[in-house]
Amino acid sequence: MSEGRLNGKVALVTGGGQGIGRAISLRLAKDGANIAIADLSLENAESVVKEIEEMGRKAIALEVDVRNRERVRDVVGQVTEKLGGLDILVNNAGVGAFNPIFEIEEKELDLQYEVNVKGLFFALQAAAEYMVKNGGGKIVNLASQAGRRGEPYALSYCMSKAAVISITQSAALALASDKVTVNAVAPGVVDTPFWVEVDKKFAKIQNLPVGEPKRRVVESIPLGRIEQPEDVANVVSFLAGPDSDYMTGQTVNVDGGNVLS
Repeated sequence: MSEGRLNGKVALVTGGGQGIGRAISLRLAKDGANIAIADLSLENAESVVKEIEEMGRKAIALEVDVRNRERVRDVVGQVTEKLGGLDILVNNAGVGAFNPIFEIEEKELDLQYEVNVKGLFFALQAAAEYMVKNGGGKIVNLASQAGRRGEPYALSYCMSKAAVISITQSAALALASDKVTVNAVAPGVVDTPFWVEVDKKFAKIQNLPVGEPKRRVVESIPLGRIEQPEDVANVVSFLAGPDSDYMTGQTVNVDGGNVLS
């Protein structure tokens, strides 16, 4: 995949201010796209904008809570106005939750659904409406290996990510005739600050030393190492570019071999 393959394209990355979203934003900018970073933290988004501008690309930072449908629609409008269009949406914003089954409260279920499902759908809907009117586009959703298989301490998160895979399939069929492709990636255990907190949570649940849950998880990965944000970004880049034009409705596992399909 060479630089320049996305020259002239505009990409919107939700949750693009850190972690996987930051890596995706930087990769798409390397590919030639101009980037809109929409994040709950405007400070984080602005930091990534500076990195992208140093690469010679245009970038803007926008503050958004994807649970707010009207704000999401406003963000899409600002992207098209300030960057001249919208060719790619990467639905990366999301939250996780990890608790034993009998400790899951309604507010946890609500948050997982509101952000990971409704928020993702709001962005997809708003972006697709623009794309349909303007000749097509690419939508890439962030699912998870947790949406592919059950996890004993992540029921609400697994439920929400399984919904992302379902949304991807249905939206792909709904938008195919309008030249909008919809695909997803399903990462595994990604080395971000988020997993530091997950490790602490699992250590408490399983009565293990901090660091041991993560060590055991990484040891079980067939490819023998923890996933890096760039591993996810590389596949998103493929799905956002022309080499994936004949793919839609697919969820690609990027997990080191944890889930086989």
